[in-house]
Amino acid sequence: MDINAQRQYPLFAACGLNCGLCPRYHTEGTSRCPGCGGKGFRDVHPSCGILSCCLRHGLEYCCQCGEFPCQKYDGVDGSDSFITHKHQRSDFERIKRIGLEAYQTELGAKVKILQDLLKNYNDGRRKSFFCVAVNLLELHDVAYVMERIAQETASVFGIKEKAAAAVRLFQAMADTRQVPLKLRKKRPGNR
Repeated sequence: MDINAQRQYPLFAACGLNCGLCPRYHTEGTSRCPGCGGKGFRDVHPSCGILSCCLRHGLEYCCQCGEFPCQKYDGVDGSDSFITHKHQRSDFERIKRIGLEAYQTELGAKVKILQDLLKNYNDGRRKSFFCVAVNLLELHDVAYVMERIAQETASVFGIKEKAAAAVRLFQAMADTRQVPLKLRKKRPGNR
């Protein structure tokens, strides 16, 4: 397989990250990431060892490898980058249970919801929060919160008020599910 080939579905990374829910995927300009193996990916990420390994072995995703999880996954879910790494392994396990197509359908629905949040409820300071919330909460919980947001902000016109209501409702759902909605920073000494 050509190491520079584009992947068929760049919204879900070879390593298990949900690229379609990353702030850099929803950024305009030169720092925008096209998703894993998307058009121009090598310009933004010139060397990705996991993607290169998958391509060398003719795989779309690490979970298709008989050696998964290999040493490349040691400590991978201990901290985050622009996007949460918390569900990389569990999302691969979910794919094994429900199938890749069903997972991609769910991810596509989450991406659409995130786009709606960024377009209609982002006051310029909420992109990362919305990305993390949509990524870490289950789709049915995200859809429920969106219904509540629509109800509570139907007569609200100010973007700051809409953003505050959206954050409050997502945080309430996260608290109910005991899901922290923060990126985890690397501690000194961690890879």
